[in-house]
Amino acid sequence: MAFRIVVLGGYGNFGGRICRALATEKEIWLGVAGRDAVRAAGFVRELGTPAAACEPISIDHDAQDFSAALAARRPHLVIHASGPFQHQSYHVAEAAIAAGAHYIDLADGRAFVAGIGALDAVARSRRVLVTSGASTLPAVSSAVIDRLAAGFERIEEIEISIAPGQAVSRGKATLESILSYCGRPFTEWSRGRWRQVFGWQGLHRIHYPDLGWRWAARCDVPDLELLPARYRTLESVRFDASLELASAHFGLWTLAWLTRMKVVREPVTLAKAVLRMARRLDRFGSDVGGMRVIVAGRRAGGITGQSSWHLTARKGDGPHIPCIPAIVIARKLARGERPEPGARPCQGMMTLEEFSDATRDLAIRWRIVQK
Repeated sequence: MAFRIVVLGGYGNFGGRICRALATEKEIWLGVAGRDAVRAAGFVRELGTPAAACEPISIDHDAQDFSAALAARRPHLVIHASGPFQHQSYHVAEAAIAAGAHYIDLADGRAFVAGIGALDAVARSRRVLVTSGASTLPAVSSAVIDRLAAGFERIEEIEISIAPGQAVSRGKATLESILSYCGRPFTEWSRGRWRQVFGWQGLHRIHYPDLGWRWAARCDVPDLELLPARYRTLESVRFDASLELASAHFGLWTLAWLTRMKVVREPVTLAKAVLRMARRLDRFGSDVGGMRVIVAGRRAGGITGQSSWHLTARKGDGPHIPCIPAIVIARKLARGERPEPGARPCQGMMTLEEFSDATRDLAIRWRIVQK
């Protein structure tokens, strides 16, 4: 019997990549789901997968009959790739649980990912896995930090930053996610206490070995909430994003100030306009992006040390990275692996070796530097 997976947003920017990867697995039946039946059907035709193994599904996760429609597909796993998640409820996860299916999402909303434990009791009662944040953050970042942390007796500081290439594909939902915290206050753990900062502020420069110097600014992500709880000795954690073009970066920085001054009330409403402007700038940028994770603290004997992980993605392959955790976990489940049931953020569910194996055919390379 095939392992049945329904991917919501299955023909979208991230969902499409997940479906293309899973469509090659013989033990998987794949449901490519979304609101637009024509787009779903066209995507399935492009896959060229036998009809018995892949099916387009017209489904709206905001519709009143969503839970019944999902259950009718008899999924073993639901992958939710239809963001943004910042203002969504857990109704999709609840529908998956009611259908007796595992649930994975690609959420990057801090409150959404950190709060998924609210479904732990019901997920355990149905013996299913419910995990949120199977994306760059916190799934990939936690795999990296788990590897780097092995060399420390005490972890004191963690810094994470991403640097997307200007000319890579992006969707409206991704921009809506970014704009949701642009100029908005949030807290970060700094020097042993919580302090208020603002989205897309805190302007400074970061050096990426393969990319050079880039401007960077703060972003609100799940790791800011999750890492201080995971590593109790942690004194500071910070996340930054670095756009390739200074003009684009300072444009968002300016929008953040306009939001703080209440000149702009809801930056999210500008998502379409910002996306059009970004696409006009694509010809001035490249398709090369990167990511950096730094862990610092005390090694054996109390010696101060630092380990850093540097990733470079070329040929426009950067947008594959947020999709890898869901692909890895889905393949494990399809092979019959049974994780501990319950609802929790996606930390410790993928190793760095599994990430490397899943990206071996992509132009994605990484290295670790220790000091």
